[in-house]
Amino acid sequence: MSRINGVYPVLPTPFAPDGAPDVAAFLRLADFAIEAGVDGVVFPGMASEVETMSAAERGALVAALGAHLGGRVPFIVGASHADPAESAARAREGQAAGAVAAMIMAPPHAGQDIAKHVAFYAAVAAAAPGIAIMLQNAPAPNGAGLSPEAVAAVTAQVPAIRTVKEETLPCGQHVTRILAAATTLDGVMGGAGARFILDELARGACGTMPALELADAHVALWRAWQRGDRAEARRVYTLTLPLLAFQMTFRVRATKEVLKRRGLLTHTDARAAGPKLDAGDMAEIGELLALSLIHISEPTRLRRI
Repeated sequence: MSRINGVYPVLPTPFAPDGAPDVAAFLRLADFAIEAGVDGVVFPGMASEVETMSAAERGALVAALGAHLGGRVPFIVGASHADPAESAARAREGQAAGAVAAMIMAPPHAGQDIAKHVAFYAAVAAAAPGIAIMLQNAPAPNGAGLSPEAVAAVTAQVPAIRTVKEETLPCGQHVTRILAAATTLDGVMGGAGARFILDELARGACGTMPALELADAHVALWRAWQRGDRAEARRVYTLTLPLLAFQMTFRVRATKEVLKRRGLLTHTDARAAGPKLDAGDMAEIGELLALSLIHISEPTRLRRI
């Protein structure tokens, strides 16, 4: 497969009023991502409320996504699980749907024990041959929060790991240290909701994996960076950062509310735990969204809010 780089948003899972995943709405969100110019998409991830979904729900959406994309853009399947056999099964499920890689979180139960992480990823690779692995290094309690040097040590011993998604703080410093220590990797992607994206790109990150609601803004930022227009990249970053900071608290509920206000989602119900938006938050999110979309041409901006 070609190297993964650019903007790969994590698709959320829309739910219908009856609580079931809304497949049609989900595929419309995938279309928005493609129209925004993304380089690929990721599903499922934490921003997809994956922890609340049954295996059947997840499998059906992965299959539907692969068929709907039809190779128009690559997609990465989320395949994290504490059991390497289950993780491999999810990777194979994605592979059957056309996924180019499986994103797998470094399991928290392995702690900082490099040998345990190597054994885990090696078992996944052996049970899901042919699919590249992206090691997702997230902070505790969700992930193991490996040091950059530990990440490099694991990747050096598991050739199937081709990319790292680095989300432990400080993200920028960790990108630098991973790239310095891991000579076998194709690249390191930024995570953490793109809140540190410029620092990550300046340190050599090969792209970003944010939530979906500002995919067009993130594409604009990435393209500006690629053509060497650092001033434009920082302008877009400055406009979007307040909303991304707001989203850090409300997570998928903020993502879904923004998507609704942009005309991309009807129902904003969420299964995930966490705070809900009150009247004051709803007013604030409107102000922050308007600021975030200033970079978009006026007709498009008005159509999408």
